[in-house]
Amino acid sequence: MRNQEIADRFNEIADMLDILGEDAFRIISYRRAARQLEALTEDVEDLVRKGRVASIPGIGQALGEKIEEYVTTGKIRYHEELKARFPPGVLDMLRVRGIGPKKVKQLWQELGITDIETLRKAAQTHRLSKLKGFGEKTEEKILRSIELMKEGESLFLLAPAHAIAEAVLAHLRKSAPVGQLAAGGSLRRMKEIVHDIDILATSKDPGAVAQAFTTMPGVREVLASGESKSVVLLATDDRFIQVDLRIVEPGSWGAALQYDTGSKDHNIHLRTMAQKRGLTLNEYGIFRDEKKIAGETEEDVYRTLGLRWIPPEMREDQGEIELAAEGELPRLVEDKNIHGEFHVHTNATDGVDPVEAMVDRAQELGYAYVGISDHSVSSTVAFGLSAEQALARRDVFRAMNRERKGFTVLFGTECDILDGGEMDYPDEVLKEFDFVIGAVHSRFTLPIQDMTARIVAAIRNPYVNILAHPTTRKIGQRDPIQVDLDDVYAACASTGTAIEIDAYPDRMDLNGTQARAAHNAGCVIAVDTDSHAKGQLTWMHFGVGTARRAWLTAADVLNAWPLEKVRDFLH
Repeated sequence: MRNQEIADRFNEIADMLDILGEDAFRIISYRRAARQLEALTEDVEDLVRKGRVASIPGIGQALGEKIEEYVTTGKIRYHEELKARFPPGVLDMLRVRGIGPKKVKQLWQELGITDIETLRKAAQTHRLSKLKGFGEKTEEKILRSIELMKEGESLFLLAPAHAIAEAVLAHLRKSAPVGQLAAGGSLRRMKEIVHDIDILATSKDPGAVAQAFTTMPGVREVLASGESKSVVLLATDDRFIQVDLRIVEPGSWGAALQYDTGSKDHNIHLRTMAQKRGLTLNEYGIFRDEKKIAGETEEDVYRTLGLRWIPPEMREDQGEIELAAEGELPRLVEDKNIHGEFHVHTNATDGVDPVEAMVDRAQELGYAYVGISDHSVSSTVAFGLSAEQALARRDVFRAMNRERKGFTVLFGTECDILDGGEMDYPDEVLKEFDFVIGAVHSRFTLPIQDMTARIVAAIRNPYVNILAHPTTRKIGQRDPIQVDLDDVYAACASTGTAIEIDAYPDRMDLNGTQARAAHNAGCVIAVDTDSHAKGQLTWMHFGVGTARRAWLTAADVLNAWPLEKVRDFLH
């Protein structure tokens, strides 16, 4: 699929137009088109072949022609013409958090800075302070942002890593004589950051599997090739990720999958347990002297050690082994338990799709309800709605609820938490919504005492039902805010305010450890996708994975509750 490649080109066109000071409407059009392509579940190449590019929402004739041009030729002439007007490296500076098009223009035209390395040196030597709007604190932020960006180049977010793994698995199922096949490692444990991908397989013809693996599309370099293990560097979106394939005997499948999935500490704990029983545990099985006594399934491995099977997401040696020994493991929440979600955006603010498309997709996923929560007025970058604009949409929601029997659309808002903890809309407006999500979208550098007081004040507002992305982090882009999460958890628990696991790939906020702490403090957890396009609603899978890393059950998750119980909670 070339969807992401074309989306990247459209985003770059928007960036260049922005730097050049071109018409804002054209810039917004390219950005919306990029988001639509990123969320598109169909392969855009198939749509071009079938002459159906016009079926992509928000794609007019001019944009459609550029999509067709890229699929046909591998480039967009307009993109190439714009890019020729910039020195190499200028556009890369947009990857630095806090450096937008206007600042890039300043840096380029006033200081002659045309790449990230020159920018870093200029910040270190305080050259940037000569520019209007740049001071010492700005220089510090730029240096930290460059550091974060460099760190992020060596990692992949869970959702795109999962998509890569699924593509590899699909290729092997189609092109190789595999028996059992699965992804393991940190990906199977649903960690929010993945450094490489581990694939495990069984086969009667390991050589053929290795051949199919090392010659699959996208392989740029073969680091190792053999009948038991092969390693490749796979190209994806101008980056490379290492993918390891291990091929094992069917009798060792369970032991290998367990070994490949568990964290280092989890596996050491299991090996220690085995040794105390006079056994040897490794990736091939459990042995008593030279005789293999278990290894064909994961269940056999755990059972031989006196344990219940432990869900992959829990395998971090955080007490799960002791619970498994006692038969007290929780029954973790599953995708099928989710009845809806609350944090969903539409094209009324910074989303791509209209409300009807988002609701249709939620129904297709089998949900009973969906909450629409577009941005409030202070989120200018997200085209936030004034109170009048927001409330004017009530009739649309009422009409949809009359038309859609057995499905409910909840009328909500993602309302900014302002500096002192006040909400972006007054209480007389907030009370008109079915639910209110409170969120910090500004002033990320407040001292910990001020930030904590700000958030706790919002939580105590009687109309705020859910606290969104509590640490505001953007993985590889922005550090978490300084906030006392224990105080936040206590406030949520005492006021009956849910706290969110935001499953947007670069947020994953709360993470598993934090969500477990929130639950232990008495909080109800809402798992949301923060979707800005209908294709993003399927990111719920990764939010549920994070909830499972937090050891949550369906009873602990707000949107695993039936609608009437949710309504009772919200009111």
